Amino acid sequence: MTESIVVQVGQCGNQIGCRFWDLALQEHAHYNKKGIYDEPISCFFRNVDKRHGDIPIGNGKGKIQALKARAVLIDMEEGVVNELLRGRMGEVFDHQQLLTDVSGSGNNWATGNKMYGSRYQEDICEIVRKAAEKCDCLQSFFLLHSMGGGTGSGIGTKVLELLSDNYPDVYRFVTAVYPSADDDVITSPYNSVLAMQRLTEMADCVFPIDNQALIDICDKVMKASDKRGTSKKGSEVTSSKGGVLGGARPFDSMNNIAANLLLNLTSASRFEGSLNVDLNEITMNLVPFPKLHYLVSSITPLYAMQDITLPPIRLDQIFTDGFSRDYQLIKSDPKSCIYLACALMLRGKVDVSDIRRNIDRLRQKLNFVYWNEEGWKTGLCSVPPVGQPYSLLTLANNTCFQYSLRDLRERFCMLYKRKAHLHHYTRVEGMEMDLFQESLESMSSLIEEYNQLESKMGKPHSEVSRPT
Repeated sequence: MTESIVVQVGQCGNQIGCRFWDLALQEHAHYNKKGIYDEPISCFFRNVDKRHGDIPIGNGKGKIQALKARAVLIDMEEGVVNELLRGRMGEVFDHQQLLTDVSGSGNNWATGNKMYGSRYQEDICEIVRKAAEKCDCLQSFFLLHSMGGGTGSGIGTKVLELLSDNYPDVYRFVTAVYPSADDDVITSPYNSVLAMQRLTEMADCVFPIDNQALIDICDKVMKASDKRGTSKKGSEVTSSKGGVLGGARPFDSMNNIAANLLLNLTSASRFEGSLNVDLNEITMNLVPFPKLHYLVSSITPLYAMQDITLPPIRLDQIFTDGFSRDYQLIKSDPKSCIYLACALMLRGKVDVSDIRRNIDRLRQKLNFVYWNEEGWKTGLCSVPPVGQPYSLLTLANNTCFQYSLRDLRERFCMLYKRKAHLHHYTRVEGMEMDLFQESLESMSSLIEEYNQLESKMGKPHSEVSRPT
């Protein structure tokens, strides 16, 4: 039995985290009708008695008293966290594992990382330590934050640094939401590039999410749901139906997609399966080089079909969709680039033969690096998502991520060559101009590593079609 702690930072991280906990409770309530505190639910939840404190799992047959999420909530503006605590999910969070301020980070990485990071370093370490002490066998941290804002990028990467220093043997998985090209935070390229250096150096695995990709998926689901007979209302990955919070709020649709990524990623820890993939196997099998740990993800189906007894052609379709750019959580096209490794994380009533058949069918259309042509990792959890017969999470270590980085670098350089807004950063104590150049060089080095892999496969950068 292992446990994981979710550290949610900033407005974006806390909103995604709230959706994850809401949907996770929905899943466990659906499949755990007797209210038993067993191993699956103990991975992410503590069982607490108000008089006697934490109740150990014991033989796995004890009743649930009150569940507390294994979560740490951090934000330098208290509005979002206070809203969570006042809402119906408030009782799920341990109020001793919160850290807030009132003034915010002003969309400034330096303010979040250097000023607030230094001010609250000991508090962050203490809160995380208390959460870790309540685990019997802590396996991983899940860090949720945005890249474009000041708190998400600044405090988020400070937390990552502290986790790396204090818990070097515990896996660090990061879900990072990247700003779109037309983001309304003008300094978001600075914040993202400064944060990227820390993610590259200190994370074990990063699951990048592009805001624009989330918007496009929400539009796709809405159009599909409007067609009669296509989907069950409330079964979409964007839906909040059935959760504790009830009605949808702004950005819930986008946050639900990110939350579903985490639900499917952690399903093997929370439920049984014939081919369950442990979290440590993700890094072992999908990360061939330390810095190339950015995994492009896709989720399918985006909505459940009306007919639960689906014919095989529909099952095969989810595998096809999993490799379509329309289902990717970043704006990229992996098919035009090189796969270093790929994982298929399935949930529901799927036979191993179905997986093997589809791998054989798909591999002919995909470009795998020559030294890892058999680089497939498959997982099969027997418990499907609520409202769906099965689902597929695809995780691809693919050189296509370099194009997202190239676009980000271009937006960074447009500001940096004019030295625009730099004074907001350099006036923060501890922030040096050299950090901008170091971070830019770090990201350029990462881009070059991806580019070299493509070149060695006979597909130099000039010949690879750039995703639009």
